[in-house]
Amino acid sequence: MYVLCGEDQQEAKGTCTFQVNERVQRIVMWINQNFLLQDDVQVDADGSINFAFLSLRATGPFHFKMDTSGTVTLKTDDMDLAGDVVQAVANFLNLEDLHTTIDYPDEMERLREVLVKVDEYHAVRQKLTAEMADHSNLIRSLVVRAEDARLMGDMGNMKKGYTELYNMNRDLINGYKIRCGNHQELLAALKQVNLIIQKAGRMRVGKFKTQVVNACRAAIKSNNVNALFKIIKTGGS
Repeated sequence: MYVLCGEDQQEAKGTCTFQVNERVQRIVMWINQNFLLQDDVQVDADGSINFAFLSLRATGPFHFKMDTSGTVTLKTDDMDLAGDVVQAVANFLNLEDLHTTIDYPDEMERLREVLVKVDEYHAVRQKLTAEMADHSNLIRSLVVRAEDARLMGDMGNMKKGYTELYNMNRDLINGYKIRCGNHQELLAALKQVNLIIQKAGRMRVGKFKTQVVNACRAAIKSNNVNALFKIIKTGGS
């Protein structure tokens, strides 16, 4: 589902780079086997390759480059596509482990926005939890006061107490509904964070994939956002 274009095709912002100890001709063989092209692609005169593709699924341009030193560069804004290519190349070359360095500015900006929302949801959740606890304590006090008034035959204070109790209970239920909605939004945001981590992990192979996923989760647990972005980009801990 990709059509071969000229090298003047505008490149995407997203980049994935890795090193392989393999001849360029072998990678060309992989491209010819995995991309449905009218004609097979060939190695450039200088021994490198630089192929530009355009997705027919409207995911944008995709550039595949490799120099004579074995450095492979993928240019695409689709992290899923880059992950598929990395996994396919590693499988073709029988590589158990493959380390990559990636740079996806648009995706990282979306991740930053999601993390800001996660912090906001956590803050709202803590506030609502504290308010619910205060309301629960106040309800206990109102019940005791209303029952005391009933036992003493003070119908006026009893009615007033149960009216306050009804209003407080209504506020407590409304607060619980808001808390449930906030919780669902928090879960949705955390799923987006986890999805990006999984994409970043898929762009590595073997132990490096495991290392990235575990390190990202540790960074999130410690609320170290800067470390999270560095891990996703470099694959380091």
